[in-house]
Amino acid sequence: MKFKALALILVLLAGLSGCTSYKNVPYLQNPEAVNQYDKEIPLYDAKIMPKDLLTIVVSCTNPELATDPQAAAPFNLTVQTPLNAALTNINTTTQPTLQQYLVNNDGEIDFPVLGRLKVGGLTKNQAEDLIREGLQPYLKEKPIVTVRMANYKISVLGEVARPGSFTVSNEKVNVLEALAMAGDMTVYGVRTDVKLIREDATGKREIIPLDLTKSDLVLSPYFYLKQNDILYVTPNKTKAKSSDIGTTTTTWISATSILISLASLIVTILR
Repeated sequence: MKFKALALILVLLAGLSGCTSYKNVPYLQNPEAVNQYDKEIPLYDAKIMPKDLLTIVVSCTNPELATDPQAAAPFNLTVQTPLNAALTNINTTTQPTLQQYLVNNDGEIDFPVLGRLKVGGLTKNQAEDLIREGLQPYLKEKPIVTVRMANYKISVLGEVARPGSFTVSNEKVNVLEALAMAGDMTVYGVRTDVKLIREDATGKREIIPLDLTKSDLVLSPYFYLKQNDILYVTPNKTKAKSSDIGTTTTTWISATSILISLASLIVTILR
């Protein structure tokens, strides 16, 4: 009778531990809170920050100017990159590409004719409007201006399948999409303690803990990642213990090998 009671207790404990561990695995649990959220959430729009590389294209809408490739040429500067002479044995250059504009620490770029423009903190649409208004006196019309961020990237490291840095072409990516790019978490990743490392335009750095098991993550201001954000997935205790065991085991094996070698050497000398 005592044996049956003990076995029943062990089964219950095993079931409870299994439930507890499962609760920490699925993403976005209890979605009802999000589905019932009735406040309007604005669409995410990335803002230009220092060290962003901008590609800016200016086109004319007036049919007379549009057929003249030289009309907007002063505002579409191109550069040629020299090829590696060691590989080609000839000093040649690549095909001309549009010049990119690096945003300085003050949030400014040097644009042809217009000079220094303050674009830091603006969205792409706002930067396009700023340049369009500035160019209107020179082109006698409101041109088409397209601004793109050429180096919009995020990094994911820690307990993921494929850690690394990833370029985001559409300039919009959320936490779950970033994890998908990195092949999702491994079984050793702690879903309740993912660190977001962020630096703002003034250089201030933050480390924000994220709980991916809670559905209200999608309502968080940290759900969408900004350029140069870093996601770090914390390893669980099992991974930490296995790492310690591996290091200790390697040390013992090395020490044992040295002792055996010394013992063999001593025996050889004494003979």
